[in-house]
Amino acid sequence: MRRDIGTDDPRVKVRAGKSSRPRTKVRPDWSREPLARVIGVDRGRYTLRLEESEVRVFAVRAKELRRGSVIMGDLVRATGDLSGRHDTLARIVAVEERASVLRRSLEDAPDAKGEKAIVANAEIMCIVVALADPPPRTGMIDRCLVAAYEAGLEPLLCLTKADLASPDGLLDAYSPFGLRTIVTRSDAPGEGLEDLRGALKDRFSVLVGHSGVGKSTLINALVPDANRAVGHVNEVTGRGRHTSTSSQAFELPEGGWIVDTPGVRSFGLGHVEVSDVLGVFPEVDEATRFCLPLCSHAAEEPSCAIDAWIRGDAPCAAADPAESARRSALAASVRRLLEAVATAEASAKAAR
Repeated sequence: MRRDIGTDDPRVKVRAGKSSRPRTKVRPDWSREPLARVIGVDRGRYTLRLEESEVRVFAVRAKELRRGSVIMGDLVRATGDLSGRHDTLARIVAVEERASVLRRSLEDAPDAKGEKAIVANAEIMCIVVALADPPPRTGMIDRCLVAAYEAGLEPLLCLTKADLASPDGLLDAYSPFGLRTIVTRSDAPGEGLEDLRGALKDRFSVLVGHSGVGKSTLINALVPDANRAVGHVNEVTGRGRHTSTSSQAFELPEGGWIVDTPGVRSFGLGHVEVSDVLGVFPEVDEATRFCLPLCSHAAEEPSCAIDAWIRGDAPCAAADPAESARRSALAASVRRLLEAVATAEASAKAAR
């Protein structure tokens, strides 16, 4: 038979009560520490350029900052040894708010664990595409465009190796977007470079593209002392070999910075939504407001309002033949980007 035991019974052990003091930690104020930009990332080590003195220092991430919290292009607060000597290390203690973040999903994974931040605070994404050796892949271009639009970056299309194939097909395919496009040749190294220099001057830009398309070659031409390794395309696979294994930013002689990233084989869009794409094209976005719920906006949708907008039917604004042709070209291009997002969503669902 059970008998009641009071707390005054010697057999009862009473645990000490929890302290009523709040478990708060006074975090240090790092806002007065020197401001620096991350211009190099390599296996947990960072190269910083101090904003005031322009001294370059090597640094590690403070243990209070989680892994992956510091990326290329970040504006950070640094403390410790800021002399810039090779045998010293500074410490990154805080990351400033980012103006933009260019991201790609790994294998179209929808969660944060499958997402990779490439560069922060960039203004221009220079999409480098070889016209041959390796052959161009429009799917990759479309995905890069979507990622640029989602991040708020200005996309710039740079077509290389025009001596091996004509650029006309790609120029026509992407003309509806109004992209700034620059064409270079392998047999005439200077052709197109002045236009590229002018586009990148005084801007913080990032180069993106497959391995072997000529990113490192462009960097070496834009920054004579960059000395980036240049690789070749595998004749069997048609793919380039990775020559850049780390992200590095180079200061342009004319002003501005250009980031060379390792070549990518895919550019996942698991983090992008349809609204991110439509928001870049107000005309098309306005037309989709008349669509039925769950409309995919694909060309095969029988009641998609984009088709009424192309024809100039009510309730959309009227269109003469020339305007209708312009709308048709733009709609086809936007639908191609939406298809890239839909494919990414389908891949993400299949992986769950």
